[in-house]
Amino acid sequence: MTTGSAALDVSRLPDHAHDWALVDVETSGLIARRDRILSIAVLTFGADGAPAGEFTTLVNPGCDPGPVHIHGLTAERLRGAPTFDQVAGRIGALLQDRVLVAHNAQFDYDFLAHEFARARLHLPVARRLCTLALNRRVEPPTADYSLASLAAHYGVTQTRAHDALDDTRVLAGIFRASLSEALRLDLPLPLVPCPPRQDPRFAPNPPKTPCAYRNPGRLKPGGPLVQGMKIAVTGETDVARAELVARSVASGLNVMTSVSRHTSVLVSNDANALSAKARRAIAEGVTVLDEHTFLTLLADVRPGTPHEKQGSRAPVAAQPPATVPTAPRPAAPQPVSAPAADVPAADVPAAGVTVPRQAGSVATPKPFGRRRVLVLGGSHEEAAASRARVVELGGAAAINLSASVTDIVLLPGGEGDRRMARITSLGLPVREPAWLGAPAPEPVGAHPGGDASTEVLPRGGVLDLPALPTAGRWHVGASWARQTDCEIDMVAFVLDEDEQVSCDEDFVFYGAPESPDGTVRLLCDGPTEQTITVDLGSLPPAAHRIVIAAAIDGAATFGDVGALQITVTPGSDAQAAAQAALDGTTSERTLLLAEIYRRGPRWRFRAVGQGYDHGLEALVRGYGIEVA
Repeated sequence: MTTGSAALDVSRLPDHAHDWALVDVETSGLIARRDRILSIAVLTFGADGAPAGEFTTLVNPGCDPGPVHIHGLTAERLRGAPTFDQVAGRIGALLQDRVLVAHNAQFDYDFLAHEFARARLHLPVARRLCTLALNRRVEPPTADYSLASLAAHYGVTQTRAHDALDDTRVLAGIFRASLSEALRLDLPLPLVPCPPRQDPRFAPNPPKTPCAYRNPGRLKPGGPLVQGMKIAVTGETDVARAELVARSVASGLNVMTSVSRHTSVLVSNDANALSAKARRAIAEGVTVLDEHTFLTLLADVRPGTPHEKQGSRAPVAAQPPATVPTAPRPAAPQPVSAPAADVPAADVPAAGVTVPRQAGSVATPKPFGRRRVLVLGGSHEEAAASRARVVELGGAAAINLSASVTDIVLLPGGEGDRRMARITSLGLPVREPAWLGAPAPEPVGAHPGGDASTEVLPRGGVLDLPALPTAGRWHVGASWARQTDCEIDMVAFVLDEDEQVSCDEDFVFYGAPESPDGTVRLLCDGPTEQTITVDLGSLPPAAHRIVIAAAIDGAATFGDVGALQITVTPGSDAQAAAQAALDGTTSERTLLLAEIYRRGPRWRFRAVGQGYDHGLEALVRGYGIEVA
């Protein structure tokens, strides 16, 4: 395959002009902090896409090579190969002053970060670009976004899958074609800044053993300790802190690192302690015991209530804890025909689930078929109502211009949108708002605007999630148009049947992007796209709901951001199982995006779209986490 085809003209869009380093690694497993790189290939290119250099090598990992049936790299083949620290200098020189490009770039970047950390070297990568994220913006008409599907679509020859050098050469062809499409559509590139993640301090802590019991609440004066109580310790202790924690855990107590309104008791030997934990305990009315009294009670901990096993009962719909302070706000405009976010999940018609019709009724035909409609202009209320109407007619509401957009609806003021010039050059049909009242049916043989297997959910819509293979992960992604420079942070809470986190580590956010057991992760795919991944098969028994939210840092609101698109996808490069456009926001700074929850023996996904004027701190505290 030739990677040195005609140069790209990036003179019109200087933001697309970078020196590039395309990377592919084969690894002994999927967890960067544990597994090792077995082979690596790096191809370098100039800003015009012309090749500049190439390097590839096998790497002796000093451990079991893992799934040989996938990568074909046996211990015998790797014996005699250099160790990573022996080639790190050359790899670093190729990466220096270039944007790292990879397919699922966070995976390759994380492995490089950990390998450079082991070698005690600096990883010279300041920015990265993921070709998966780039193609999610372009939205080519492919079955999925795997390397093989994209190679077939863009006409790139693939000869040896899971060979680092061949995969990198294929990636080069895909990247050039994807970059050309981004230029054609005038799409900004999803460049991600890379912090110094090679520092071992960024590695997740060892997993905490999940407490097997439900939290029975506060310790009552004169009452006993009960299994499942949440215990925190502050200040100096006579018994070593590690031993005190171990004895508490062995007795069935849940030892936390902070104090919240859900804490049962705080252990402190200093009655006048002014630590943050002590101040919080006083504010919340949490019982405070000295160490001696606590150890006495620890000798006779009463039996608690075990967490219910999966499928033992149907959970109630997720609601933010009632005691979370919320500032009054104007009611968000409700999309046409969309259920309100506070409707219980059991009452929401389930997208993707068969709903019996009344006898003799006839299903209403959907005139939009697979149209993907971009709405420009209008007020928040008008735009939200128009997008909801698109969904009602069977289409999908787009929030960004891409190759899958089939129609434009122009509301008042939309003619001033910066994308109109490109829309005109692409020849896309521009519709008046009245078109949504009496749309023409989708023409036979029209270019599909999206994959027919992707369910389009209204706000509040739900979808039953099928079981995935053991290594499968569900990816819940959020993306938005870049209309403001504010920072948006996606977060996740793993909640038990009492709507509380079992430990502080059940809160996943930018500062702690992976739960200790690796079941929930935050991925940053670009300045306007983030993803939460969840391994449902590996969640602890206490986990009954994963709440996924977004928060704005600063004075901006989601009204400034506009509509967000959320997707749920069975894997990093698969087609989305469902998508939804969440809009109608005004003054909100925190937005509940979606939830994955147990419903009987199954897991379900629900698009939420409920916003609050308060910041993330109030939401975090409401779920039982104290924040600094």
